[in-house]
Amino acid sequence: MHDIRAIRENPAAFDAALARRGIAPMSSQILEIDESRRGKILAAETAQAAANKAAQAIGAAKARGDDDEFQRLRSEVAVQKAEIARLNDEAKIEDSRLLSLLLEIPNLPHEDVPFGEDEDQNVEIRRWGTPRQFDFTPVEHFEIPAVSKGMNFDLGAKLSGSRFVVLSGSVARVHRALAQFMIDFHVERHGLIEANTPVLVREEMMVGTGQLPKFGDDSYQTTNGWWLIPTAEVTLTNTVNGDVVDEVGLPRRFVAHTQCFRSEAGSAGRDTTGMLRQHQFEKVEMVSITHPEQSEAEHERMTNCAQAILEELGLPYRTVVLCTGDMGAGARRTHDIEVWLPGQNTYREISSVSTCGDYQARRMNARFRPADGGKPQFVHTLNGSGLAVGRALIAVLENGQQADGSVTLPVALHSYLGGKSKIEANGSLS
Repeated sequence: MHDIRAIRENPAAFDAALARRGIAPMSSQILEIDESRRGKILAAETAQAAANKAAQAIGAAKARGDDDEFQRLRSEVAVQKAEIARLNDEAKIEDSRLLSLLLEIPNLPHEDVPFGEDEDQNVEIRRWGTPRQFDFTPVEHFEIPAVSKGMNFDLGAKLSGSRFVVLSGSVARVHRALAQFMIDFHVERHGLIEANTPVLVREEMMVGTGQLPKFGDDSYQTTNGWWLIPTAEVTLTNTVNGDVVDEVGLPRRFVAHTQCFRSEAGSAGRDTTGMLRQHQFEKVEMVSITHPEQSEAEHERMTNCAQAILEELGLPYRTVVLCTGDMGAGARRTHDIEVWLPGQNTYREISSVSTCGDYQARRMNARFRPADGGKPQFVHTLNGSGLAVGRALIAVLENGQQADGSVTLPVALHSYLGGKSKIEANGSLS
């Protein structure tokens, strides 16, 4: 959410930042509602002061026995109270209008984010590893003989519908090993605090991180009002919802492995084959809650954490800065990390690492108390995949495929697989 005072002080800058996202100027509409709200509040306060003064006069009239003046003043106060109530009600309506409008507006992009309309204008900032040269034509993950028996999309569709899959045998074990490896790596190498959080949350938690009210169609809601999380960003970030934390306790760095749920509204026809885009999937999510002065450095640190997972797995990747037209609504800047998939002969997103500034903190009213005892300030929040487990599985399988239909697995996973290093063409681990 945006700071109304900042919009009042520099509406032109606010509109210019929105224009970089392709959004028409909104400051006039916002300030019109804000002015009306503030005017009604001032009028209510003025009327309350007059009512207080009249109330004092009532006591004086009663003390001197002036019944006519006493009755006149009582009637006057009654009218004033009704007017105060009306003004307060109208101010609340305007306040609700303003809040609803501000909640719909995306975050303002950082000044260094490249301007563009779509992913074609994203800017590559790093590339690691060299894609393997195959002496045969590599296939997509679901076509590899070692994988086909352990990745059943027909059974997933039978149980739940399209975009679900049932993993079994060696494929399921490698998937589990990847998640365990990622969690251990982040905890032991990067010092993140492991958390195990719910996948069902209250509506206000989805509002806090920006999934609601605008993007409700992208998520699932239960019949009793809970929402299924699209990522552990929701739960981990909201751990400070409504809190004032001590500055000395920042940054707070969390990691969690959870099931995630997305309706994929608007993605019909995209990535319908294989595991790339599913309604239910698993992610290892990183969240940092920081002092405002630390958030830029933290964005780089978190990006490096995600990249390190791919490097440890030996998977080639590239990192891009998303342009203004491709960036998520809650982000000020996003680094997408794209892993090489030989079966598609291209790089595909496996992690998005975003810095949100105080955008989410204002929605959550999450603040910190300065060590010097000053006025509480809003924290900054960041989130990033570390990594998407299913997509990591795809990358491991495709990059490790062999001409005989088997898959050679990364050394980093061997200890999680009882020393096994390969999925044979028949689907067994060896």
